[in-house]
Amino acid sequence: MVKQERAARTRETLIRSAAEVFDRDGFCSASLTAISSIAGVSNGALYFHFASKSALADAVEAAALTRLLAVTRAELPAGASHVQLLIDVTHHLADALRGDVVLRAGFALSGELSRPARVVLRDHWRCWVEEALERAEMEGEFRTEVAAQDVVTAVVAATVGFEVLSMQDAMWLSATAVSRFWRLLLPTVVPAALLVDLEVGGT
Repeated sequence: MVKQERAARTRETLIRSAAEVFDRDGFCSASLTAISSIAGVSNGALYFHFASKSALADAVEAAALTRLLAVTRAELPAGASHVQLLIDVTHHLADALRGDVVLRAGFALSGELSRPARVVLRDHWRCWVEEALERAEMEGEFRTEVAAQDVVTAVVAATVGFEVLSMQDAMWLSATAVSRFWRLLLPTVVPAALLVDLEVGGT
């Protein structure tokens, strides 16, 4: 049991260390020696857990998906709108991307062209946004001339854009940047009667 616990801790340490190196250097330039060094283990120990750099990247993506699912698992509070829930979750996601290197690396790996992604986090995010906005449309939270899919396009493009741009400037994941987006978008999609109750900075 002790050996199993130690092995599990080593594996988690390697995943986080790999995420740090992938986040800093990119997948192609990432060195397994650098990863094992940060993790404080030998190269042999690394290969015991992961046969290749691609296997490590797969593990980082899987761990990042777990974190993304935790962000999107938020439940609708009593009396709240689905649009407000979406606003809140976009803020939670931006905050998580700023502070969680595993989640951040997982998103970056999803867009890495030099390897086939096992878990495409951006697709998971798009699917969640679609479901949230379809529920909002069913509840009559949009202006009559607005279709849910149009809002999906805007929200996914903006939020994924923030995630990509943040690789060079973390300001794109700030609460201010996310709030500015919602302040601009909401009047075009939400009736005025509902707009007054929405908090662009999240609840």
